Amino acid sequence: MSWITKSTVNFFKKLTNNKHSQYTSLWQEKEETLAVETPVALVYNGISHTVMMCSPQDLEDFALGFSLTEGIIEKPADIYGIDVEETCNGIEVQIEIATRCFVALKERRRTLAGRTGCGICGTEQLDQIHKNLPILHRTYVLDISLLDGCLKKLHSAQQLGQQTGSTHAAAFFDLHGNLLAIREDVGRHVALDKLLGWYATQPKQQGFVLISSRASYEMVQKVVSVGIECLAAISAATALAVQQAKQSQLTLIGFAREGRATVYTGKERLDFLENFMLTNLISKS
Repeated sequence: MSWITKSTVNFFKKLTNNKHSQYTSLWQEKEETLAVETPVALVYNGISHTVMMCSPQDLEDFALGFSLTEGIIEKPADIYGIDVEETCNGIEVQIEIATRCFVALKERRRTLAGRTGCGICGTEQLDQIHKNLPILHRTYVLDISLLDGCLKKLHSAQQLGQQTGSTHAAAFFDLHGNLLAIREDVGRHVALDKLLGWYATQPKQQGFVLISSRASYEMVQKVVSVGIECLAAISAATALAVQQAKQSQLTLIGFAREGRATVYTGKERLDFLENFMLTNLISKS
């Protein structure tokens, strides 16, 4: 299934006559490229678990990433097989998981089915939202000046975003600022799940995630759950995201722009190369 489609739209532009300060308008028919958004059902051992609206690409990565970050499985080896099947109403992703994982999933579904309310109201529901996440130990120092180059690479690598202007992206960079992977989707959470699904299949290496959206607490939880130590976002972080990042000792960066950024938590993982080089020169003199 293609992840773009074409549609004829009406383009409007207001034109100004500077001599007389008069306004005229331009209406024009044009062909526009739109991002495809399709319902994707994640089916575990024959039982449908959830339906997400997604871009129909990299769905194997999505299935693995979602399963890990939602705690349905503990490791990639808990998935025995993934089959993507198109249906008349959308796409089904058939996921075969280990019996112990499936038993735990059924128990969790049974518990949640007995609850009422909006899903996040009240003490019990909030307890369900907050997950037991690991504490991230600092294993590296990142040169924050690399963000400038990473932002440019993120922008140029967003093929779907450049064609449609309506999608999010999540990318993984190593400590040298090399772009190792990028995933795009109409949903920011899905884009991140896709990236983390890719990450789970790779030899573990140090690096950070850069996202084209805000950093909500769900995004923080997902990154922490797979052991990545740093998350940088183009937009702001929410208060709950900052709280969760502090608890997990995640380095959380927001408002990443050329030459500047807001560091909410985990400053000890960051350095500025020029300062580092200056310190070394002083210590050697």
